[in-house]
Amino acid sequence: MKNLRKLLSLLGPYRRSIIIACILIVIETSFELIIPTMMADLIDNGVATGDVRYMLIRGGEMAFCALLALATGLAYARFAAKAAYGWGARIREHEYEKLQLYAFSNIDKFETSSLVTRLTSDITVMQNTINNGLRPLVRAPVMLVLGLIFSFSMNAELAVVFLILTPLLGIVLFSIVRHVAPMYSVLQSTVDALNGVVEENLRAIRTVKAFVRDEYEEEKFRDVNHRLSRTAIRTNRTAVLNMPFFQSAIYLCVLSLMFFGGSMVLSGSLQVGELTGFLSYVMQVLNSMMMLSNVFLLLTRSLASAARIGTVLDEEPALKEKEGAIDAVQSSSVEFRDVSFKYSSKAKEETLSDINLTIAPGSTVGIIGGTGSGKTTLVQLIDRLYDVDEGQVLVGGVDVRDYSLAALRDAVGMVLQKNLLFSGTIRENLQWGDKEADDAALWAACDIAGASEFIRRFPAGLDTDLGQGGVNVSGGQKQRLCIARALLKKPRIIIFDDSTSAVDSATEKGIREGLAKLEGVTKIFIAQRISTVMDADCIFILDDGHLAASGTHSQLMETSPIYREIYDSQMKGGTV
Repeated sequence: MKNLRKLLSLLGPYRRSIIIACILIVIETSFELIIPTMMADLIDNGVATGDVRYMLIRGGEMAFCALLALATGLAYARFAAKAAYGWGARIREHEYEKLQLYAFSNIDKFETSSLVTRLTSDITVMQNTINNGLRPLVRAPVMLVLGLIFSFSMNAELAVVFLILTPLLGIVLFSIVRHVAPMYSVLQSTVDALNGVVEENLRAIRTVKAFVRDEYEEEKFRDVNHRLSRTAIRTNRTAVLNMPFFQSAIYLCVLSLMFFGGSMVLSGSLQVGELTGFLSYVMQVLNSMMMLSNVFLLLTRSLASAARIGTVLDEEPALKEKEGAIDAVQSSSVEFRDVSFKYSSKAKEETLSDINLTIAPGSTVGIIGGTGSGKTTLVQLIDRLYDVDEGQVLVGGVDVRDYSLAALRDAVGMVLQKNLLFSGTIRENLQWGDKEADDAALWAACDIAGASEFIRRFPAGLDTDLGQGGVNVSGGQKQRLCIARALLKKPRIIIFDDSTSAVDSATEKGIREGLAKLEGVTKIFIAQRISTVMDADCIFILDDGHLAASGTHSQLMETSPIYREIYDSQMKGGTV
């Protein structure tokens, strides 16, 4: 309930719509409850005496009440829909904004498919709670209380049936809700799994086709889809048990009232109109209880979804800015002092251990090492995508934790190992680096990145549409566009995480020559190819999370067996 209360606090401007909707439900219910009393009066004083004028007047009054009930019902639907979808939008916005504040370590705790489900399916469940649950939630208690009052005012002896049935139905409902509550959490987790399979398949569809794994993927989807189907059937099969119980109670109640009420009519202690009106109240009261039972089931499911959404909203971002954080980076030097890091506190071994290195401002450095040696992890600490466990990372002589995140990340440009472009044009993607960049600035960055040549071949040039994820360009073209995008930030430090692996050696050499002309910018290259880092001012070699050696190419050839082994394996004794 704590999570649900938190989400309800996000109603904001839609709280007024909820209140108005509730008032309209009470008015609608009141009109509906007046009708059985008027019907009883019509039968006993109009039909029984043959007074047509009285029947017409009472019938008109009943029709008027029915029209008023209809009008208030329609008005309720408008306000309820406005509140439900507005509330859902606000929850989605808050959840999405919270995700933007997450550090990588926060995001690592969730599956991507699960986050998608929490932003879509779980919020839909919350919206349905308002759309489908608010009316019976308010209507049922009003109907129950007023129905009982009118019933007892008509005939207290017959109304005793409510006092017997109500506790019995309450026990049945409690048992069903208690059993089905945990099943809804399992159901939403199964939706996560389904979304995960779909997302993975669509993202890797080219690989699936290339390896002719269509049938395997279909079977994988079929398995998770059937699991979702079985879970949904089992959950709903339990949830709908309340319907037969309540229907049986209603019919049993009607039979009892017909028997005892008929006997009272025959004995003269009850009029036919009163029995008819009483039966109407019985049906309304018991139907309201059945609706209330459905609301409890809906509420049970919404609690499961609220808990999942609440987990996202309650997650504290791992990275926080200090008060009075520094808002400008003055120098492009980088220093690691006794740095150790691991991705999880439960991990037995550290990803990086006792790293000490210094990078002079404006220099060009290379970082090489085997797969899993910690190269990418090392540079992610510079712009504080993760925080160190021990030691310090300093940029411009200042601990990165003392900078504001915006200032630090504006000063550090990173071209990631996995190149990502967004739907839209080349221009729109490049302007992620500088949204105010004009054509001259865009072309200048593209010239350095070696992208101008292929962009000019496109008929639309910078306005060429890249498609979703940049599907209209090759891997090497993606890398060059990502480099240009990073350059447009005009960063003090720029990191290339194996970001020229998909381009040929000649193009890579041209990119390096263009980057060398950038004055005062510290350039850090992570590479698998030794030719990428040979001309660097300093090369750092990582081995299993440790700094194994550092120096220039010639120094390392003399002092580092690891470097010589890499050189020999790639260059085979030849030249670049």
